[in-house]
Amino acid sequence: MNVAIIDYGSGNLRSAAKAFERAGAEISDAEIGGASEVRVTDRAEDLDWASHIVLPGVGAFADCKAGLAAVPGMIEALNRNAIAAGKPFLGICVGMQLMAERGLEHGVHEGLGWIAGEVRALEPDDPALKIPHMGWNDLKITDNGHSLTGGLALTGGLASGTDVYFDHGYHLVCDDPLDLIASVDYGGVVTAIVGRGNLLGTQFHPEKSQGAGLALIANFLRWRTLPV
Repeated sequence: MNVAIIDYGSGNLRSAAKAFERAGAEISDAEIGGASEVRVTDRAEDLDWASHIVLPGVGAFADCKAGLAAVPGMIEALNRNAIAAGKPFLGICVGMQLMAERGLEHGVHEGLGWIAGEVRALEPDDPALKIPHMGWNDLKITDNGHSLTGGLALTGGLASGTDVYFDHGYHLVCDDPLDLIASVDYGGVVTAIVGRGNLLGTQFHPEKSQGAGLALIANFLRWRTLPV
């Protein structure tokens, strides 16, 4: 199993790489099809090498999209491997937001278009709640029949009520409710996990969410490429 964590100049990727290395080391080789290698990379061709692809992201939607587009061949490689080839894909924070059709942060900006919906500012109905939404919040898992929902619970980490760590002022509002895997309450419903097929996105940071985050990463690493 080979994990490519995409480096496009959006944040420090050291903690993410360490979390994936730790989670991979705690899974048996039989579960993940052999020993794992985690590679932080800005080379589009490494996505062809990878069995699992991770797109982190910190900052503004438009800046992250521009940074991704500036890496030669990277968006084409993402579409070739995550969409055409069906490899397991995980977007984290703004990496998850980029899966949307568009982002509305400081204008209207095109996303990757993988999940129908748009990234909107948080607008909690309680004026005492601060933006950005920063800190721990407990998940509400949506029973929508997605294969991931049961897997999260069975892995022992992410049942409803599990606390995970957030730091964001925007979230992806899905057009299709079946794409919403989990939410949290922050003055209203806030998207926490989206997913469809081999695509998974978390608004929270699994690499900062301690045991629950490692459980999610481990479950992601157990995935296999879906037939297309």
